[in-house]
Amino acid sequence: MTAFARRARASAGRLHPELSLVSYTLLGHLEESGGCRATDLAAHYALDKSTVSRQVSALEGAGLIERLADQRDQRVQVLHLTPAGTEILAQVTASRRVAFRERLAGWPEEDLRRFAGYLLRYNSASPGPGPMPTPDPGPGPGPGPGVTAHPDASPPID
Repeated sequence: MTAFARRARASAGRLHPELSLVSYTLLGHLEESGGCRATDLAAHYALDKSTVSRQVSALEGAGLIERLADQRDQRVQVLHLTPAGTEILAQVTASRRVAFRERLAGWPEEDLRRFAGYLLRYNSASPGPGPMPTPDPGPGPGPGPGVTAHPDASPPID
């Protein structure tokens, strides 16, 4: 598992040097959820609020997310992707998909199905997302043709 995490951090940097694995993960969650509060991110990933605050500040400073007033409660600020955030997330996601498909290109169809099944089983056994990797090291999409797996299930790519 240590090697798995190490490769994930390294591959995130190669796919987009300015977007760490943690940043990619947070951007992906904001896209999937349609926006949320920083406290929601902290709760979802079992992180300290200060850790999320630093990540959010960096993403905001890079112009990838913005804070908007909640339409239901103007006192609450909701984090949303900016157009630049949406674009960079799409670029990294596309790069991860290509790399993942290349890595699995020689695998027989049965092995791909079995692998996807194991990833789904692993993810469904988890009570939740659990702690994220330590800051400074974005989950990648589908493993390739004929295989469907949750984006968080993708193994890191070298």
